[in-house]
Amino acid sequence: MTLEPDTFQSLVQGINDTIEAGTAIRTTLAAHSNQGPFTTEWEVAAAVEALHVFGSRWSIEILAALYITGPRRFNEMKHMLTGISSRTLSDKLRFLAEEGLVARLVNEGPPVRVTYQLSEHGKTCGRLLSPLVAHLKVLHGSVRSA
Repeated sequence: MTLEPDTFQSLVQGINDTIEAGTAIRTTLAAHSNQGPFTTEWEVAAAVEALHVFGSRWSIEILAALYITGPRRFNEMKHMLTGISSRTLSDKLRFLAEEGLVARLVNEGPPVRVTYQLSEHGKTCGRLLSPLVAHLKVLHGSVRSA
């Protein structure tokens, strides 16, 4: 993807602002590490626990599809996610709903229609991950300036 120079610079500035904010957050947390039970080991375990959902196969694909395309029905998602089985998609959607990232909306119809969409928590996670994705796209050259 090639962006106009001003647009590309705005993207890079947003990434840099996020890096600065992340540095400030890390500095704040570091100042309170090793106080009482909040050791380095606790911080690492808390980070792994907080991010475990994103390490699960198909979770990122499902969340990205809903973040990029908006609410989708089951079969629409199955067709977007090449290679996923119906059982796996069903299991992952249930897991993501239990984690509070996806909402399952039932329209009683007739016919009954079920739509999946990101919850507010899921949207927030998408917004937080967008700068990381953009940084990696720029780093790997898939997004560049004209």
